[in-house]
Amino acid sequence: MRFRNRLALPALLAVAIGGLLAGPAQAHPAQDVEVTAPSLYPEGVAWDPTRRTYLVGSVRFGTVAVVQPGKTVRTLVSDPAMVSTFGISVDAAHSRLLVTYADLGLGERSSPATTNHQSGLGIFDLHTGQRISLVDLAGSDGEHAANDVAVDARGNAYVTDTVGDTLFRVDPRGRITARVTNPGFAAPGFGLNGVVWHPDGFALTVVYSTGKLFKVDMDTGKADEVALDQPVLGGDGLVLRRDGSLVAVTNSLGAPGVNGVRVLTSGDHWRTARQSPVTPWTGGAPTTAAASPFGTAVLTGHLEALTAGDTSVRTFGLRRF
Repeated sequence: MRFRNRLALPALLAVAIGGLLAGPAQAHPAQDVEVTAPSLYPEGVAWDPTRRTYLVGSVRFGTVAVVQPGKTVRTLVSDPAMVSTFGISVDAAHSRLLVTYADLGLGERSSPATTNHQSGLGIFDLHTGQRISLVDLAGSDGEHAANDVAVDARGNAYVTDTVGDTLFRVDPRGRITARVTNPGFAAPGFGLNGVVWHPDGFALTVVYSTGKLFKVDMDTGKADEVALDQPVLGGDGLVLRRDGSLVAVTNSLGAPGVNGVRVLTSGDHWRTARQSPVTPWTGGAPTTAAASPFGTAVLTGHLEALTAGDTSVRTFGLRRF
């Protein structure tokens, strides 16, 4: 999620992640966990099948860390070019880690020159954390902030820009091969947020402030609004499950949504969709989630504290949905 200048700047997001934790040398715990990570404030999370654990980003430090069996973290990626890290996607087939980065005024390295202007996709070696490339998605004019990222089987990345109201496709060589805009992507506050790639060849992405869900053909640039029984207001992170259902994490940080998690299903190839009742979330405003062999994990990164100027939080939560 992100903040525009036309709203009050750091009123960003707060993260809740529900899920279980698995370490490379232990069984997946049967309970939710609280991870010790002083002042980390993660916004993004991904399951790493090679390590059998979760990776998390950091709005404050701009890093990516590995969640360890002892309920602590170890830094995997620390690139000084990135102010804050947001969406994370593991491309295990190509041994890559894809990370969106931007500056919403909340990072240690934030500056007037980069706030609401830094926007990109970081591509790193999954095993070593070494930089492969940084893809600049900001361009030369206007405000931009990369938010979420999904990856397809060929290694193409799909990145939302929540300030620039654009969905990008970046090929495995780091080249921008498509960018899609649509009047429906625009919003008075937060814009495009979560994104997933559907194996049938299209992206699904949600607009935070309006709750609109879009089915996007990146080859033609066509973006069709999915007809919903009700809008997904405050829609943040999305997870596409193996059964074809879509988990949507919502919050009330910058829209009249609710802190909760819901499931969307479609019987007509995502021309329309229906939603399950919202599962209320406590202990923080949830913002994203990750699919793992143990279920869907929803993250609580306590960004509500960071946006209020509190850098003293020492933990984040992982809970299963």
